[in-house]
Amino acid sequence: MTEFVQCLVRGLGDGSVYALLAFGFVIIYKSMGVISFAQPALMLSGAVLVTYLVTTLNFYLAVVLAAAAIALLAVGVERTVLRPMIGKPVFVISIITLGVDIVIRVVVNAYIGLDVRQVGAPWGLTTSRLLGIEVQQRHLIMFVTTMVLVAVLFAFFRYSRMGLAMRAVAFDQEVALAQGVSVGMVFMLSWAIAGALATIAGVFVSTGAGVDQQLWIIAFKALPVIILGGLDSLGGAVIAGLAIGVVESLVATYGADIAPWLGGEFSLVTPYLVMMVVLLVRPYGLFGTREVIRI
Repeated sequence: MTEFVQCLVRGLGDGSVYALLAFGFVIIYKSMGVISFAQPALMLSGAVLVTYLVTTLNFYLAVVLAAAAIALLAVGVERTVLRPMIGKPVFVISIITLGVDIVIRVVVNAYIGLDVRQVGAPWGLTTSRLLGIEVQQRHLIMFVTTMVLVAVLFAFFRYSRMGLAMRAVAFDQEVALAQGVSVGMVFMLSWAIAGALATIAGVFVSTGAGVDQQLWIIAFKALPVIILGGLDSLGGAVIAGLAIGVVESLVATYGADIAPWLGGEFSLVTPYLVMMVVLLVRPYGLFGTREVIRI
């Protein structure tokens, strides 16, 4: 029982990272119809910026400032690189975001160097007791913080004027334009939110192992998440992110005992295996909108 609870909490913590990243992917896709491959670079940039800011600032203030800075960086990318490409094929724009990812990572890697940089999270690797069982504080904080952020964002989308505008653009850009909604502003805000969430996800990952040049690879685990949850479902992104984290943790903990022939690193491919199974059954994801094509 103890091992299972620890495994579950660890999975929810790691799944929180995937959920935040997937939320950023989905919010950009819903507004622009484009899958942004720049998320890994934004995550890495945010984590690295925090490692520099914590040397002179309080950790929490450093995270807020870094999230704001990366949000501005994301807005800059949208305004200068992607805005002139409006009207071009979606595939072309997605490839451009991949190029943006590479450029940003090359620049950021120069500030990382060959050493592992630490974000200086106050909770570190210390443990707390949950139901009488010791679990790492960072996993609890990751999960709780993600749930609070998601609740705030859903409230923003539901009750604020700009949130309603973003929902309108996600539903139909042309109709939103006809109603006076600034689609350009929605695009900009979508990238800003995605950049801020990527920063927080990067900080979460770094509290365990620090920041190195390979940190960005973790962001691509969000791709199976958005496929599982549905490309156009924000709620699906959160649920699928947590589910993938838990499944990955369970396989890492019990996989060697149940099926030792799979090897000790089989948990790394678990998200992609789950994605393949879901695609066979529901190509549009568990919560995605089913497209109906009339011939």
